[in-house]
Amino acid sequence: MTELLALGISHKTAPLELRERLALTEGRAVGVLGELVERDEVLEAAAISTCNRTELYLYVGDGVGAESLALGLLAREAGIPPTELVGHLYSLRASVAAGHLLRVTAGLDSMIIGEAEVQGQVKRAYELALVEGATGPVLNHLFRLALAAGKRARTETGISQRSLSVPSVAVDLARRTLGELDERRVLVVGAGETAELTARALAAKGVHAIFIANRHYDRAIGLAQRFAGQAVRIEALPEEMVNADIVVTSTSSPHHVVEREELGEVMDLREDRRLLLIDLAVPRDIHPACRELTAVSLYDMDDLQTLVERNVSGREVEARRADAILRTELDRFDRWLAAQDVTPTVAALRARADDVVKRVLAENEQRWEGLTEADRERLRAAARSIASRLLHEPTLRLKRAAGDDDVYSKIAALRELFGLDPESEPLRAPVAEVSDLRDRRRRRGDR
Repeated sequence: MTELLALGISHKTAPLELRERLALTEGRAVGVLGELVERDEVLEAAAISTCNRTELYLYVGDGVGAESLALGLLAREAGIPPTELVGHLYSLRASVAAGHLLRVTAGLDSMIIGEAEVQGQVKRAYELALVEGATGPVLNHLFRLALAAGKRARTETGISQRSLSVPSVAVDLARRTLGELDERRVLVVGAGETAELTARALAAKGVHAIFIANRHYDRAIGLAQRFAGQAVRIEALPEEMVNADIVVTSTSSPHHVVEREELGEVMDLREDRRLLLIDLAVPRDIHPACRELTAVSLYDMDDLQTLVERNVSGREVEARRADAILRTELDRFDRWLAAQDVTPTVAALRARADDVVKRVLAENEQRWEGLTEADRERLRAAARSIASRLLHEPTLRLKRAAGDDDVYSKIAALRELFGLDPESEPLRAPVAEVSDLRDRRRRRGDR
């Protein structure tokens, strides 16, 4: 029986050390998707990887086998035994898995309720799976519905009020730590979506000295120009850190951008001037050992979580309203998915009936030699009509059951009783002889 499955870890279940080891860059995600759909257990696959979660969404033919396969792949990517990953992994099935994706896309499962960035992250994850040919009808329908539901939840409720985001919380942290920021010199390392949100939040707090460093210098220039900042080359990072008051990093580098030894040399040149480091990257850009240096304050994503919890008051009511919208959309998907299971079963049942009609007619072909072609066609039509009438009631009841909790048990029973699964070996049926009515009367002596 086919099944929807979701496996993953998030900031709610795993520490940053594990999340960064499981972060799937685009290249890693492509490899994982390719391995999954190559296996018979997995029919469709998609992978979402953000700073706070890594999740696989699978439509499978063998739930147990697919779950074991996915667990093994994730453990391999993290470089740990599967047993160590199990304690942090959640495994969701059927409607629960679909509902989880809707909540993720709407920002209800995020560190910050209603954050808008995750909508774009889910969209890019879906587009990658689509381009790689890893999705199919079920995941295509689910992801499109999730994106539409997420947009609807943000539009019709106040979960996105005050445009709260992780970068905005990071900037608030800097202001509480150092006071007003308008005279501070801030170095932003990275030029992606998070870096842009950081620069926007800094500009909103009156920061004028914004410096953007990135491996691709042209992207640094483009982002700096939007916020009246200045682009710097990544090679000049140590020199810029000597002069900065605040450094915010958000690159997609798989390795540390700032190491302890390098930062130690920077701090020697700063003569004990305090430096605030905020690492918004997963995997982390700044080596955790940098915390040990004098006059260095380092915060990462896990450190921000406590601060975030203080900023979400007032969104809980809106989150409940958004949940109600998502439940409506989830009901639509459940009905659609159930119909996908009902439709092939109904088609298989009708095909089996047609096959029985054809075999019975063929087995008795020699008994109707005297019939005209018109009579034969009327006989065939009558036989098909009888089969159709017999199947009408169970077909109608099965279609009406789509979306009910017990629809899958009804489908399973029907497929078992009528031997509709390809692997089911049909039981041998006796030849259906249709004898002439007059012959039977003569045999009974009834003249």
